[in-house]
Amino acid sequence: MNRPIPFDRLVVAAIERHTLVELTVDDIPALQAFYSANPGYSQLVMGRAPRPTEAYDDFHDLPPAEFPMNKKLMIGLVDGDRHLIGVADIVSDLFAKDVWHIGFFMVAESRHGSGVARQFYQALEQWMEQNGARWLRLGVVLGNRRGEMFWRRSGFAQVRTREDYQLGDLRHTLLVMAKPLGANSLVAYLECVARDRPE
Repeated sequence: MNRPIPFDRLVVAAIERHTLVELTVDDIPALQAFYSANPGYSQLVMGRAPRPTEAYDDFHDLPPAEFPMNKKLMIGLVDGDRHLIGVADIVSDLFAKDVWHIGFFMVAESRHGSGVARQFYQALEQWMEQNGARWLRLGVVLGNRRGEMFWRRSGFAQVRTREDYQLGDLRHTLLVMAKPLGANSLVAYLECVARDRPE
C-alpha cells in the first residue's frame, strides 16, 4: 500500500495537481512501498526485484569518497492525496562546482505515457538551475530505450560510454549524458569534468 507523505515536507515546486517535495528519512517506508509497487525499473537495471532495504540504502548510499560533491537529495513527486508517484536521486556539485547529477529518476508505472514524467523533470530541472546548477549529468543503461529516448528529448547528449558498469546483479554498458543549462556549453562542461570526456 502506497503510504501518504506528510504535509511538513519542504516543497520544491508545484505542477498542476502534483507537488515536488524533499524526502526525508521518515519517508523511507513510503519510498519502499513505491519501489515495491513499481518493480520494473529495478528488474531492468538491477536484474532483480527491489530488496526490502532498497529505500533505506538509497537514502544512505553516497558516491565514492574520492568523488567531490556537496549534497545528496531525494526529491519525491506526490499527487493530490500525498501519495508518492515519482522520485529522483540528486547529487549537487558532483565532480565539479555547479554540476548536478541525477542518480536515478522514476515515475510510477501506471503514469507512463501520461506526460507526468516530462512535467516532473521540467520542474526538477528548473529548480536545480535556480539552486545553482549550470550542467546536469546522468547515466542511462544501454538497452533502456524508454530512458534513453526520454533523456535525449529532454536535451541531454551522450558524452561517453562506460563498459562493464555494475548495477545490482547486472553489468551494463552505461551511456553517460550531459546537458548544459542556460548559456553554458558542453565544451565548458567537459573542461570541468575530465572523467566524462570522450575516450
